[in-house]
Amino acid sequence: MDSVSDYYSATQLRSDRWSALREATTSICRERDAKKIAALRSRINELFEALAVIEPYWAFPGMAAFDHMRRHFEHDNLDDLSFGVHRTTRALTTGAYRRRTIPLDRDSHDDEEHNDEAMLSPEARAMARPYFEVLIVDNVSEQQERWLRSNVTRMRRAEDPFHYEAVVVPSLEDALIAALFNHNIQAIVVRPGLILKSKNENEILGKYLSNASGTDELEALLPENYGPELCRLIDRVRPELDAYLVTERSVEDIAGLDLGICRRVFYNQEDFMELHLNILRGVEARNKTPFFTALVDYSKQPTGVFHAMPISRGKSISRSHWIQDMGAFYGPNIFLAETSATSGGLDSLLEPHGPIKEAQELASRAFGSKQTFFATNGTSTCNKIVVQALVRPGDIVLVDRDCHKSHHYGMVLAGAEVVYLDSYPLNEYSMYGAVPLREIKHQLLALKAAGKLDRVRMLLLTNCTFDGLVYNVERVMEECLAIKPDLVFLWDEAWFAFARFSPTYRQRTAMRTANNLRRRLRTDAHRRTYEAQQEELAEAPDETWLDTRLIAPHNARIRVYATQSTHKTLTSLRQGSMIHVNDQDFKGEVEQSFHEAYMTHTSTSPNYQIIASLDVGRRQVELEGFEFVQRQIEAAMSMRKAISSHPLLQKYFKVLTAGDMIPEHYRQSGVTSYFDTEQGWTDMWDCWEQDDFVLDATRVTLAVGGTGWDGDTFKTDILMDKYGIQINKTSRNTVLFMTNIGTTRSSVAYLIEVLVEIAKDLDDLLDDASNMERLAFDRRVRNLTENYPPLPDFSRFHDAFRPGDLTPEGDIRTAYYLSYDLKNCDYLELDGSLKDALEAGQEVVSASFIIPYPPGFPILVPGQVISKEILAFMRALDVNEIHGYRADLGLRVFTPEALAALPKTKPIKTAAE
Repeated sequence: MDSVSDYYSATQLRSDRWSALREATTSICRERDAKKIAALRSRINELFEALAVIEPYWAFPGMAAFDHMRRHFEHDNLDDLSFGVHRTTRALTTGAYRRRTIPLDRDSHDDEEHNDEAMLSPEARAMARPYFEVLIVDNVSEQQERWLRSNVTRMRRAEDPFHYEAVVVPSLEDALIAALFNHNIQAIVVRPGLILKSKNENEILGKYLSNASGTDELEALLPENYGPELCRLIDRVRPELDAYLVTERSVEDIAGLDLGICRRVFYNQEDFMELHLNILRGVEARNKTPFFTALVDYSKQPTGVFHAMPISRGKSISRSHWIQDMGAFYGPNIFLAETSATSGGLDSLLEPHGPIKEAQELASRAFGSKQTFFATNGTSTCNKIVVQALVRPGDIVLVDRDCHKSHHYGMVLAGAEVVYLDSYPLNEYSMYGAVPLREIKHQLLALKAAGKLDRVRMLLLTNCTFDGLVYNVERVMEECLAIKPDLVFLWDEAWFAFARFSPTYRQRTAMRTANNLRRRLRTDAHRRTYEAQQEELAEAPDETWLDTRLIAPHNARIRVYATQSTHKTLTSLRQGSMIHVNDQDFKGEVEQSFHEAYMTHTSTSPNYQIIASLDVGRRQVELEGFEFVQRQIEAAMSMRKAISSHPLLQKYFKVLTAGDMIPEHYRQSGVTSYFDTEQGWTDMWDCWEQDDFVLDATRVTLAVGGTGWDGDTFKTDILMDKYGIQINKTSRNTVLFMTNIGTTRSSVAYLIEVLVEIAKDLDDLLDDASNMERLAFDRRVRNLTENYPPLPDFSRFHDAFRPGDLTPEGDIRTAYYLSYDLKNCDYLELDGSLKDALEAGQEVVSASFIIPYPPGFPILVPGQVISKEILAFMRALDVNEIHGYRADLGLRVFTPEALAALPKTKPIKTAAE
């Protein structure tokens, strides 16, 4: 049997153990050889032992049924055993147990084929009552547990909107394991009889427990505090759940406690109906979709359309002789719901007062923000809205240089003076990493020394990056606030919306961190720690500040914004995005300007289908986001393991690890890889808690230089054209595979099959190659894996666009609009006039954004001096797209006359001067 260390998660382990048990029980019923029967009996016993520590945390099949199957095995009722195991495994695979009772005895009259969940139509599945499980935490006897379950069953009513089953565990530790392991759990009932320790011992389950709680802190708890502490701990790992605390303590004792996710306290009573109704009400609060429901209701109303949109109600299609195929393809509902009306139960995105307003409030709760706003034209627009709302002309903004182009254009629109921050380079793979905290602190301290800190408005960073690098958000924010206590943070989480619903990932999200800082900075302990550090740093030079783990002042303002492409990582139609706000000064300072910026960039004709999909996507993540993100991470880990451990694939491919993509001094945990062929899996939790940067495991970067194909060729000519595999991001010698909540184990298996086939084809090709063909192949591989161009840093803004020479900020807006007058611009060829000008020592200044794809961010911005390193990089690029560059004319630059005609800016004096 496979070792537990072969599995990344307990859910995979459980699934595979049941599948293996089905195979073994089927085989033993057919086998006649005594030795093989003995071996199968031993295997079945091992599988039962493995499952015995897992099954107590699930309602189906339940421990009573599990023990019954085990007795079949012990009494040699092998046909009965095989039947029960087969039915259980199939129900777990198809999800049929969620819809109906699954009889596990052979004498039942259940027609499995006609009741198979997989055979149901989408309409039938939509009509079924949703199923979930309730965790009851109490140390009870078997008889008491049966009494609890019977009371739960007795409360069910035909009119209930949901159906649930109970899982009973005795201890706080078991409850934490169950909450992290069993994704079906939607509510927790904490009763006064719970104990602290779990009796179950399992390597993977133990990992779940250690990640969820501090063991030393739990050991110090008094028994009366187990219940409240469990509610707090559940809030850390699964804040979307509802908890109900049954207690014998007085109201006065409970009132002052932090009860985490507890929705209601029941005082020493056994009112099961009241508890039942509260559980249903809590789940219903997450299940409701105000705008989607309003749109469905609207589509059913008979209306006469005397406004815009002939396509509304599908009339322009149904009456057509030529476009009936469109109606046939999409079906009627999408057209019945297509309207520009804001009344009739609907709402206005620009001024929401009804179901859109309520949907945004529910999204705010789900994502942990103070305010959330929907957008129907992508995160590019969200970024511009936030920048325009917060940044005034002349404000200084620190910007991640390799961020999305929408931020650069946002700086132009806002009139910001930009300080570009350099990320550490990964020259070997032709990609950039992320911005080191030391670089950010250095720029802030330089601006402080120059007397400009009051003009610094915002820090803008991408988290996570396209390649999956994730910042230590709390450390970045706290240390920056120690220098600039009212700094605004804009975190571009376009690729990170899903992170909220993983306990590991959540700790590095903007909203979670903002809430944590708001709580921590208010404490007396934090104030004392801050004051003590300030005494140590008095009169300290900047180098000391750079080397010190800075502590934010207790009166710092927490001002955090996050923009998310919901459609990229969660369920939403294309361009569905959200802006999340956690800004202590939003109401008093920003709300009106935000409203104006939102009006500026938001269409007066937003797509209702996108808004409805955002509403439904929010419902999904509140109810099953934990499950789906967990499976997404599992799929990515399976992919990493399969490629890294396959001997043939290792010849041509390499999965890049944290050690490859993050320099050692940014990995304080020492973790280099999530999977190692010798040591197995590494627990991600330690590095996600400690390291300056971590690698998002769901984004698998594959080095393909060993194939002799560059990344773009491998993507287009091999993966897409030959095998129909779609990917987006490539670099000169890598391709990026992004898993998402829709990725299945089957799709991962198909990808591995394709890579193996490619590797076999390369083996055959090289076996038959002539010496010259082999030399040519080796030359291509060396060119991609050894001869890589160094990635250039941001050079500087030309002096004509800088307010002074003490700090690096530049006026990108003036440079951008200067190029609108064609007489101010000229074109220089890369290998001709531009090269000659640089060799002659001339300053050449870009008049455009130059954006090669890949990597997809500007390597030149308007007003930037073109360095020899940038020219060398551009000449070495072998990509098909370079936006802003015209191959027929060359690179657009400013003429010397245009630069000389600009008014000279006077250097701003420092405070010391």
